[in-house]
Amino acid sequence: MAEESTATAPPELAVDVAALTELLDGRYADVRRTVRELLPSYACVLEDAETMPRAEFRERVKDVVLEIAGTGAAGMGFPKEYGGGGDIGASIAAFESLAYGDLSVLVKVGVQFGLFGGAILQLGTKRHHDAYLADVVSGRLLGCFAMTETGHGSNVQALGTVATYDPATSEFVVTTTTHSAGKDYIGNAARHARVAVVFAQLEVAGEGHGVHALVVPLRDEDGATLPGVRIEDDGAKMGLNGVDNGRIWFDGVRVPREALLNRFADVTEDGSYVSEIESAGRRFFTMLGTLVQGRVSVGAAGVSASKSALTIAVRYGLQRRQFETGTEEGGAEQLLLDYGLHQRRLFPRLARTYALHFAQEVLAGELHDVFSGIRDDEETRRLLESRAAGTKALATWHATDTIQECREACGGAGYLAVNRFAALKADTDVFTTFEGDNHVLLQLVGKGLLTDYASDFSDLDQLGMVRFVAGLAVDTVLERTRVHRLFEQIRDALPGGKDDWHTDSGLRDPNYHLAMYRFREEHLIGGVARRLKRGVDSGMVPGEVFSRVQDHVIQAARAHVERLVLEAFTAKVAAMEDGDLRLTLNLLCDLHALSGIEADRAWFIEHGRLNTQRSKAITREVAELCRRVRPVARELVDAFAVPEALLRAQSLIGGEA
Repeated sequence: MAEESTATAPPELAVDVAALTELLDGRYADVRRTVRELLPSYACVLEDAETMPRAEFRERVKDVVLEIAGTGAAGMGFPKEYGGGGDIGASIAAFESLAYGDLSVLVKVGVQFGLFGGAILQLGTKRHHDAYLADVVSGRLLGCFAMTETGHGSNVQALGTVATYDPATSEFVVTTTTHSAGKDYIGNAARHARVAVVFAQLEVAGEGHGVHALVVPLRDEDGATLPGVRIEDDGAKMGLNGVDNGRIWFDGVRVPREALLNRFADVTEDGSYVSEIESAGRRFFTMLGTLVQGRVSVGAAGVSASKSALTIAVRYGLQRRQFETGTEEGGAEQLLLDYGLHQRRLFPRLARTYALHFAQEVLAGELHDVFSGIRDDEETRRLLESRAAGTKALATWHATDTIQECREACGGAGYLAVNRFAALKADTDVFTTFEGDNHVLLQLVGKGLLTDYASDFSDLDQLGMVRFVAGLAVDTVLERTRVHRLFEQIRDALPGGKDDWHTDSGLRDPNYHLAMYRFREEHLIGGVARRLKRGVDSGMVPGEVFSRVQDHVIQAARAHVERLVLEAFTAKVAAMEDGDLRLTLNLLCDLHALSGIEADRAWFIEHGRLNTQRSKAITREVAELCRRVRPVARELVDAFAVPEALLRAQSLIGGEA
């Protein structure tokens, strides 16, 4: 086991690991515990990923996925009448916990149950549910989600696959119009999927109606590819080689009219297109909005991967010694985690992981409320889509950054495959681009902020958004006085009044943290709006205007999501009863908030919200908070409850698998 530190924890930071785990597990504690108890049985898959040939490992992963399906852990979000658990929140909790294990298994679970099954559930109607869901939930029918194309990734509205209705036979004819319109990077396609949910341009009586989804068979029961379907293997990837990604082309493949997933639109037998949603744009965004669960799940998986990496790195820092400093009795070398720089590398990322965990908790709760009908109006759905997109971006970027820093913090030992960082790095790298490229997702968030979720939001592409904003008075996008008034109130509340604003007073006041984050967000949104309006007013074409401010849009969107994450953490702490856990989480919340301000201090100084004196005070405070986290660092990572067998890094961290 790891050596104990000579540091003495202050009484107020005594951490009950079991209680903290229970807090993190939240309302789905039973689900999370069940999955964590299940995972050690599949710990050997982590080694199989390194030793098995790719084809053999794919079969191994498929078998594990089917075993997990048999436990019910993969189908918790499906209706009970089809063998599911009837609780989408439980489904997210299970998926997040599965992310402690092999990530090829996780992604294949996500493809089968989240994407393929989720599309049939959310876009189909009872006829599709009755025909497919029981077999999907049990794993008897494996499928894939065929949206992305080689030539059209994020631009789903421009997909090149076409489904043309033939009224003479009551069939749709699915065709790949060009080579670049082939479906690409499709999980399950290369080997195991018998059926695909295919997204294609729907054409009825010579008229296009935009992208719709159809259920299209790919293989027969023996695994042979069906006539008109051509499939290629995408081959080896940076990671996730247990998932059989492939390319699909369709050459006049005919499927019955009932294959159209018709929750939002249908085609009658005589060839009439019908939909209760008149606007093609709104219909498209409504359809995509129902698939938001995938982004929520990927963000959750990113947070779990960060927890695994931090658990290994912190425990390594509590065991590995380096250099004699004279602070240890008997001349012993000092533990890595006692060095201030090591604390600075790991603890702000640990605090941010906690912050993102609670942000995911809020997001999963909103998803549950929408999909269970508790709150299911148009504005709530749009806010959910925006929050899911932004949180996924921040959580997956955080995973990439954290895993790399943790690997480096374990030195050369962290580079060994046996210590798991190699797999974590390779398997999570794609998280930043699947279920939406992070920069594109933040553009979606930015569009929502600029249009203020106006009634015609769903009809606005990027150029339409530019024209929309350019036609507004900037004050309708940004009420600049509100955030300034907030700052005045906080300045007046400081111990020494306004004169304390540029000292280190009030640095750990959550109101100060929130004011700084809110000011940054609203100032950036207003700046984008002014630049858009100025560009259009000067005669520039909207496309060029947007291109010039694109980086500003991303910055504003990111600031918005950062504020949401901080609010989630702050609210969680505020809702807790007084005691040790609240003191500990409050410490982490302060560290997260001040680390974020410190990281962007140049911007805050440029915009008059920090002077150099207060900026330096924040840097000192972050270092002090890291020192206060140090005595309870082991407890903080142990509370993540990553199963010991899945850490693998026994030579690094001690203990037994």
